[in-house]
Amino acid sequence: MTLRVAHNTPLYLTADVRAIEAAAVAAKKPPQLMEKAGLAAAEIARDLSGGTGKPVLVLAGPGDNGGDAFVLARHLKKWFFKVTVVFAGEEKKLSADAGAALRAWRAAGGKISTSLPAPQQWGLVVDGIFGTGLEREVAGRYAEWVESINRPGAPVISLDVPSGLQSDTGRVLGCAVRASHTVTFIALKPGLLTLDGPDQCGEIHLRTLGLDAQSLRPAGGFLIGPAVLAGALKPRRMNSHKGDYGSVGVIGGDRGMVGAALLASRAALKLGTGRVYVGLLARDAPPVDAAQPELMLRGADEVLKLSSLSCLAVGPGLGQTPDAAFYLKWALESRLPLVLDADALNLIADEKSLKDKLKQLDTIKILTPHPAEAARLLGTSTRDVQNDRVSAATTLAKNLDSLVVLKGAGSICAAPDGIWHINTSGNPGMASAGMGDVLTGIIAALLSQGADANTALLAGVYLHGAAAGRLIDQGIGPVGLTAIEVIDAARALLNRP
Repeated sequence: MTLRVAHNTPLYLTADVRAIEAAAVAAKKPPQLMEKAGLAAAEIARDLSGGTGKPVLVLAGPGDNGGDAFVLARHLKKWFFKVTVVFAGEEKKLSADAGAALRAWRAAGGKISTSLPAPQQWGLVVDGIFGTGLEREVAGRYAEWVESINRPGAPVISLDVPSGLQSDTGRVLGCAVRASHTVTFIALKPGLLTLDGPDQCGEIHLRTLGLDAQSLRPAGGFLIGPAVLAGALKPRRMNSHKGDYGSVGVIGGDRGMVGAALLASRAALKLGTGRVYVGLLARDAPPVDAAQPELMLRGADEVLKLSSLSCLAVGPGLGQTPDAAFYLKWALESRLPLVLDADALNLIADEKSLKDKLKQLDTIKILTPHPAEAARLLGTSTRDVQNDRVSAATTLAKNLDSLVVLKGAGSICAAPDGIWHINTSGNPGMASAGMGDVLTGIIAALLSQGADANTALLAGVYLHGAAAGRLIDQGIGPVGLTAIEVIDAARALLNRP
């Protein structure tokens, strides 16, 4: 998936987009949205065709997405493209706008086929089957269309969302088009950016159709972009010392999992923390990290007794023993800013008293669950979490009165007030051991150096993914990309965003 938009670009659920359309009409600003959408998509289709002279196949569905496709086809025909339009719906059931678009296509000399033509060398295939708001699984004739579109061959441009992709959640409903490009209208939809969306959408083109969505309906969600790094940290003064950049305590690293705590600690150190104390639970832990001797390795109780800490990162390699629960409770009672990950979250999910203590705690709390950990905290299944990632993240943030990042493709960052963000940096190489530990350390580092909690979360999540992206650009990964490599790449980006 490729997307080129600014930080804090608004994201809208389907219901919100419908409300924006209604508000535009109520404000007596007739937007002629279907005509504008079809023309905008046609211009992109024209550019993508590259003047090959090959014919264009347009698949029009039974709703307004099909109306957009009819408008697109009319413009391409006007520009001397040979266009084949396939429509198998019932004309009398079309909306007024879609019906008018079909009649305009016919008036321009266009014809309608009711079944797929024989395979041939198409210059471009346009997917106008289903748009936003689809809830049922794609089946029957339309599933056959999707299968045909997905066969290797011509580039595919989808209108608004790839058909079969749920626009709010990014779920594939039975089957979905794998587009080369997606032209989405009015505003970005979260389903394009999370779960299966990034695998289905290709390059995303946003066309607002002349509407200022934010003025018509305030957004509840936003995109995280590169500009978030600019305000993450203040410039360092020449006359400064390590004490000016905070102290992070990392609690974790039980037997067999020391590496997790060391990864989080190395990330905290290399992302600018003045001092990092590593409180290890493993009794046979090494006295020093030979690869990073700047880290101060101690017992967990020693670190928790320190009065100089700026924040605590608890969970990497923590385990779920009685000792782990004891130290987690101690951390919750410290009233220090907290970044909680991994087994810290699993312990909280299993013990109501810990969950209650977390919710009532009046300090900064940042939780970094993957979907299975989020499911345990919510008392539901991983599948349910993945089926609606935005809802899961915002519910968790509200229930625990904490900032949350639900990790995964299109990580969701949510705040207790209901505001959410989606991050699009990163790549499949991050499906590798230790990546979550590194993220924990990055967020803790930003907190320790004075970033406010929301900025630390958003900037940390973006930086984590962008660092992996930089490594790909350097020819490192995605296969075999390691968490420790991401640390140095993140440091480079933070110093030269």
